[in-house]
Amino acid sequence: MSFKLPELNYDYNALEPYIDARTMEIHHTKHHGGYTNNLNNAIEGTPLEGKSIEEILASVSKHSAAVRNNGGGYYNHNLFWEIMGPNGSGVPAGELAAAIKSTFGSFEDFKSEFSKAAATRFGSGWAWLLKKSDGGLVVTSTPNQDNPLMDLSEVKGFPILGLDVWEHAYYLKYQNRRPEYIDAFWNVINWEEVSRRYSK
Repeated sequence: MSFKLPELNYDYNALEPYIDARTMEIHHTKHHGGYTNNLNNAIEGTPLEGKSIEEILASVSKHSAAVRNNGGGYYNHNLFWEIMGPNGSGVPAGELAAAIKSTFGSFEDFKSEFSKAAATRFGSGWAWLLKKSDGGLVVTSTPNQDNPLMDLSEVKGFPILGLDVWEHAYYLKYQNRRPEYIDAFWNVINWEEVSRRYSK
């Protein structure tokens, strides 16, 4: 069974003015589409065929760079589209809000730490909010298309929020102004989905 490029739950222009429609279209069809196709090619005819993406990532150190890069790119973008939406902004509620306050002191302190992780990731990569195996929360970042589900990740956990800081995610609108893109991201977060992932 091959992996499929998922449909978005909203139109490409739905995140305007924070993320422009052209970037969304290219990012989804070309970049995510490319990772999907390349992952399928990398696992074709191997024992990885038929495994879930989570199973592949859990032992990714045993596999090729193509599996690592494209498997990460496939998973990361699946999450990215889901944790954004046109009815974003606001703040989390319920159990997630309480966990953020308990871990970071306040939502604003969490926002500052997450934004710093995204801004200071050298080169290309991702910033993450993770639920750890003990139920706690942690902010981290990973290079390239790595993620915290990979067996080679320094900080492991279940990703509940992720921000793509590759230039392809923001360059058409923000050029080299990554901090502006990070600020804009807070206006499109689907906290309902982030909370759902936290409760899994």
